[in-house]
Amino acid sequence: MKTTEFYVVREGDTLSAIADRFHVTLAQIREWNPQITNPNLIHPGQRVRVAQPTEEPDGEYEPFPGKDFFQSSVSSPIIEAMGYRLIDEDCSAYSGGPDYQWSEADQKSYAKWQRKLGFSGADADGIPGRQSWDRLHVPAIYE
Repeated sequence: MKTTEFYVVREGDTLSAIADRFHVTLAQIREWNPQITNPNLIHPGQRVRVAQPTEEPDGEYEPFPGKDFFQSSVSSPIIEAMGYRLIDEDCSAYSGGPDYQWSEADQKSYAKWQRKLGFSGADADGIPGRQSWDRLHVPAIYE
């Protein structure tokens, strides 16, 4: 069974509970997340690695869900994962952080990504297209 590589901390989470949820030890969570210096201090919205990092990318990225997917009525962990990849690429327009709901901040952040790739005009409207999506490498979501 595959798991997600990262977990986004929710209100009330503890590192111990996250470790239990993903069937790993607290020591493994601490080893994989050296940026967490105080294991008793984590914050909602923080990403925690819950699987051992690999040296080689496994090539398992979220497939392009189609342009119709990206509208305000859609709520999906794929949108949140996309948002964190945009942050990783220094293309954030988020005031807090990404979440499951497609928003104006997602669209503005994605437009930054499209411009970073060299797109302009209507090709940098913030609505993902297959070419820009495939280059973003959004990690596959396993639920």
